[in-house]
Amino acid sequence: MRRRSPPVGAAAVFRSAGRPSGSAPWREARWCAIDLELTGLDPRHDQIIALGAVVIEEGRVALGRARYTLVRPSHAPKHDAVLIHKLRLADLVDAPSIDHAVDLLLEILAGGVPVFHTAMIERAFLTPLLARRRVRLPAAADTEVLGRVWLRERDGATLPGLALGRLSGALGIPAEPPHHALGDAVTTAQAFVALATHLDQTSPQTVASLVNAGQRLATFRRMGPG
Repeated sequence: MRRRSPPVGAAAVFRSAGRPSGSAPWREARWCAIDLELTGLDPRHDQIIALGAVVIEEGRVALGRARYTLVRPSHAPKHDAVLIHKLRLADLVDAPSIDHAVDLLLEILAGGVPVFHTAMIERAFLTPLLARRRVRLPAAADTEVLGRVWLRERDGATLPGLALGRLSGALGIPAEPPHHALGDAVTTAQAFVALATHLDQTSPQTVASLVNAGQRLATFRRMGPG
């Protein structure tokens, strides 16, 4: 009797998928814009309650491959958070678990490079969740950083921060309604494609140049006010 192979989990698929070379032109890489809705900003006490992810391939946003899920929290969201994302405990009580959300993320991110807007926040929540699966979150592109690089090159001024809505307005692209994980992931994906295209016109952009754009901001700061 032939023995069945054990099922391959999302973490195993993710680990085996590999990563694009840092020297690869950005359009040849697969990217994945990710956004989280949270009960707060402290990963020690707060939780993910929604996740949206949008694939970018060949320099185009693949909306047909987008993924979205609510996530069931272990305790009720804070009142202030509910006012922002409009997700009550009643909306989440029958939602999938965080394990389901992590599996979804690993599946859609396999073989790709993450894209976040203000990556520090998402990384703080996702890093320990992926570590439980013995998976490391790959280095990511950050549209907040890329936007400030682009505006510095365009206007000669370095902004201290850049909200996603303000960035989409500066780029002249439509923005989805904010504070919805899938909507913000779509806006982030569109902003990333627009920013990479603009920056490509100055010098050819690679995976490494977009992921490491924060180094350019550090250079701008050393150069002084601009």
